Amino acid sequence: MVMTLEADYAVRIVEYLTLHPGRWDAKTISDHMQVPLRFCLKILRGLVANGMVASYKGAKGGYTLARPAGEITLREVIESVEGPYMLSRCQKPEYSCGRAHCRLHSIYEEISQEVRTRLDGYTFDVICGVE
Repeated sequence: MVMTLEADYAVRIVEYLTLHPGRWDAKTISDHMQVPLRFCLKILRGLVANGMVASYKGAKGGYTLARPAGEITLREVIESVEGPYMLSRCQKPEYSCGRAHCRLHSIYEEISQEVRTRLDGYTFDVICGVE
């Protein structure tokens, strides 16, 4: 399993904003974190909508973290792009494998919950060493 490129970009963007306090325009973030500007703008909109990043308009505008880095988890950033972490599509309420007693569903849910818990254990202050 591989994290999507969009989720990787979202992590890079939050990392940049953690390491560089202040307001930064999307082009600067894009250039420094090697994220195509088109994706950077899309991801920033999502991070703003999810309350992790604040957006300011005007000549002194830009983007900054909306909350302290110690309150933003790796899981939160990844899930802001990918949706809830699930090992298998059979964990989605709208999906059915067609078997009445699937032996794997509970195993997949247990593993998924463990991954979610581990991702919640990493905040951006710790990831970036700015505690």
